Amino acid sequence: MLLELEHISKIYGDLHAVDDLNLTVPEGQWLSIVGSSGSGKTTLMNIIGCMDTPSKGTVTLDGRVLNDLNAKQLADVRKNEIGLVFQKFHLVPHLTALENVMMAQYYHSVVNADEAREALAQVGLADRAKHLPGELSGGEQQRVCIARALINCPRLILADEPTGNLDEHNEQLVLDILRKQHSQGTTIIVVTHDTAVAQCSEREIMLNHGVLVGERWNDEQARQRYEAQGGLPASTGAHLEGVLADDQTIQRITKQ
Repeated sequence: MLLELEHISKIYGDLHAVDDLNLTVPEGQWLSIVGSSGSGKTTLMNIIGCMDTPSKGTVTLDGRVLNDLNAKQLADVRKNEIGLVFQKFHLVPHLTALENVMMAQYYHSVVNADEAREALAQVGLADRAKHLPGELSGGEQQRVCIARALINCPRLILADEPTGNLDEHNEQLVLDILRKQHSQGTTIIVVTHDTAVAQCSEREIMLNHGVLVGERWNDEQARQRYEAQGGLPASTGAHLEGVLADDQTIQRITKQ
């Protein structure tokens, strides 16, 4: 398994943003973490992406226990193993599209403008390399973010609501890019509240108020491969008392 979460919780006072979650993800799987606002999905993404640490439990990435690492070591894992795509883009406004992509190289290894141009070409933006973020549409800015995430060839792409600010056309462009990366063996974890986006993945898990309330497979062959590797269903030791678990998304994802 590329990623293993064992009894993960994130606690703020009386609030359990993530509550006793067990999850394993093999290399090459496309997983969606589904839930409405406040469900804990972004908190979970931050833990997986080495941007936060759990209050309880163990996170293991490629056999390495992340709990044992200090802030610098976590930053190194984030630079070397993970590509991050954010809903709000986080592009540097005074840098061109090309320079924004090259900035990711700077923090990883060696800056290479040709490689950065190729990354932009992969997302259909070869002709927009010299444009500033303010000169790009929302969909184009999101594709620059994806190029930036891809430039260092990460094993794992984490995308937080990658289509949340996009129209239908640009949503499909972004999903096509993710499909291509997945077909090349990249592990993808997408955080989303969008049913259509979630159904593009092989597997979905559903969170509600930090608690795992469902799991669904959209690809039977992927499920069989996962089980053959010894993969187990996602699980939780948390109780659902007080959790509203009757919305349409939960009903959909838990339907057998």
